[in-house]
Amino acid sequence: MDSAPANPARHVVVMGVSGCGKSTVARLIAERTGFLFADADDYHSEENVDRMRRGVPLNDSDRIPWLNRLAWWLAHQDRLGVSTVLACSALRRSYRDILRSGAPDLAFVHLDGPMQVIQLRLAHRAGHYMPASLLESQYAALEPLQADEHGLVLDLSQTPDQLAGEAIDQLGLTPAAG
Repeated sequence: MDSAPANPARHVVVMGVSGCGKSTVARLIAERTGFLFADADDYHSEENVDRMRRGVPLNDSDRIPWLNRLAWWLAHQDRLGVSTVLACSALRRSYRDILRSGAPDLAFVHLDGPMQVIQLRLAHRAGHYMPASLLESQYAALEPLQADEHGLVLDLSQTPDQLAGEAIDQLGLTPAAG
């Protein structure tokens, strides 16, 4: 007879528009908790990356296979009993629903702030395929977390360290020993 693990895996998605600090904050959460980190950007197809490099916003038909790959990854880690933290835009409720299909108890940490702040960050970011010109389309697509979605919204005016600490505290994540 199969039994549930004594300490079931926990799964967190740090979400928001490009340039809000998702990857940085998610990595800090992973370092402090011992959770496995993944960046959703690494799961985009070459076609999607090429479209974004050219300044073409992705549509749902571009995103759905990507989101399904991420949901599969979450489900796989969950079956292994591995807790995860994923940096992923997860801009729309329907996208978050796909991610939840892989890990039903998924918690979201939405890093939120004004577009002007993000534009400044993107202007100084080097080496990323997502151009600042697509930021408006991301804000237009963004659907805030709804009352029935497990998660929290944090003001990105805080430092990444503060954001990670607040997420860990508010979600009741156990810091790694060590």
